[in-house]
Amino acid sequence: MKKLFLALIVCICAAASASAQKFALVDMEYILRNVPAYEMANEQLNQVSQRWEKEVTELAKEAETMYKNYQSDMVFLTDEQKKKREEEIVKKENEVKDLRHKYFGHEGELYKKRQSLMKPIQEDIYNAVKKVADEKGYQVIFDRASSQSIVFASPRVDVSNEVLEKLGYSK
Repeated sequence: MKKLFLALIVCICAAASASAQKFALVDMEYILRNVPAYEMANEQLNQVSQRWEKEVTELAKEAETMYKNYQSDMVFLTDEQKKKREEEIVKKENEVKDLRHKYFGHEGELYKKRQSLMKPIQEDIYNAVKKVADEKGYQVIFDRASSQSIVFASPRVDVSNEVLEKLGYSK
């Protein structure tokens, strides 16, 4: 009797927890490709990045030129002059390294610029996804673009176009 009662409780618990949970998928790459603000922000980031990379490259070329000149003049220099030139070269190389880190480092200017341009777009998309989830009663919405474990998904559960509509971009 105890076993039957225990089996009945387990079945009831399993049935209660197996109540239909609704889920959906979005394709963030598709959504981002269809948001003009994202494309403009990307273009702006590319331009800034190229400008900064050019600046760093020019400074690196200066350091390289200084080193080549030092090598060709080395036989004519006194020990004191050699030491002074070496210090100048090292200073210039450190300048290049510092500038590269300032622009492209982990918390560098490019990172900050990307955050300032992309964060509002990401928040808008998140809010649109949340609205779709609330309206349709989804408990979970997965991103199919970033999930490599999704082998197949029915197009019926993809709500990417609905998210785009919430953002004001009809597809």
